[in-house]
Amino acid sequence: MTVKPESLGMCSQRLSRLDRFLADKYIASGKLPCALVQVARQGQLVHQTVLGQANLETGAKLAEDSIVRIYSMTKPITSVAFMMLVEEGLVALDDPVHRFIPSWRELGVYVAGLPGAFQTKPTDAPMRMIDLLRHTAGLTYGFQTRTNVDAAYRKGRIEPFEQNDGLEGFVQALAKVPLEFSPGSAWNYSVATDVLGYLVGKISGIPFDQFLQQRILGPLGMVDTAFHVADDKAARFAQCYVSSADGKLAPLGGRTFREPTTAPSGGGGLVSTAADYLRFCEAMRCGGVLGSGPDAVRLLGPKTVALMRANHLPGGRDLADLSVSMFSEATYQGVGFGLGFAMTTDPAKTGIAGSLGEYWWGGAASTAFWIDPVEDISVVFLTQYMPSSQYPIRRELRTMINAAVLDSKA
Repeated sequence: MTVKPESLGMCSQRLSRLDRFLADKYIASGKLPCALVQVARQGQLVHQTVLGQANLETGAKLAEDSIVRIYSMTKPITSVAFMMLVEEGLVALDDPVHRFIPSWRELGVYVAGLPGAFQTKPTDAPMRMIDLLRHTAGLTYGFQTRTNVDAAYRKGRIEPFEQNDGLEGFVQALAKVPLEFSPGSAWNYSVATDVLGYLVGKISGIPFDQFLQQRILGPLGMVDTAFHVADDKAARFAQCYVSSADGKLAPLGGRTFREPTTAPSGGGGLVSTAADYLRFCEAMRCGGVLGSGPDAVRLLGPKTVALMRANHLPGGRDLADLSVSMFSEATYQGVGFGLGFAMTTDPAKTGIAGSLGEYWWGGAASTAFWIDPVEDISVVFLTQYMPSSQYPIRRELRTMINAAVLDSKA
């Protein structure tokens, strides 16, 4: 249920521009199959947009409760799970990763050579847990095509989606490939959060997917968020699309998300709904707790959440200074990286009228969320189109929604 935006210091007329903008520029033009936006301020929904079709082939319309692939929007949830273990004293941010993955103790840094004949050198410093959380571990993704290490990931099919031997097989496969750089010396978008998922299971003694269900998804009431879509929910599962050679939208092939997996991907394996993910965002906005009183659900303490949304890049630098990645779900100027998501270090450099400390991330199917702790705003945007870099829609949405704030607290 939405409330009048003006009651919370936002402009309904300006928010209504979202509907026309998305309908005209993206849906009617055939660029995106669908679009769903939820904007909340101070915990109350002030605007919702639901446009387009969940399935172009059947004509099924997108609905408020449609289930979509959120891909890398899984990463913040996994990062919260890991930080819950940090709060319990079971692991520390400065612990070396090889404390829990002994086979990684002698991982070296790539110097030269091809897969199977790599030359390496020792790391300047051990990989630590914080390196996994902030993507400074020296790991990579196979879909990047920058180095011979990327090629080794592709050749070895090193990612959870490709594994038949579970998350244990995934991390042991990584033990055979060198790092791209010494941990802490650069930033590269990577499978690091998938490793965190493995570590959550290993450290807690509870399988990773069960840990998420028992400690985060279940308590928050995220009833449609899971690593696969059950049969009784299949009718609500939206199709994902790519652009075909003729420029029209064509269904994405590959993993269906309809079957349970033996290697749940903490980096990109969840499906969810707008309402579910907004509950997660609201818990983060409120310092790790959803609700109040005896029914409140607390995931983390407020000081831990504050730590997570601070910039943890070495030297307090921005992604523009440290990134060697060919791909990211964030731009680089004026942007730092916290423990699981990007955050704004300088609004002027980003070119977006946002807030200092605003934090966010996105997914491969062009989904996105952001949380503005200054203006008490949480936003979830869902669609199903790959690649996420095709259109500047996230930037456009942040500009338009921030323009609807009338009583700014900045």
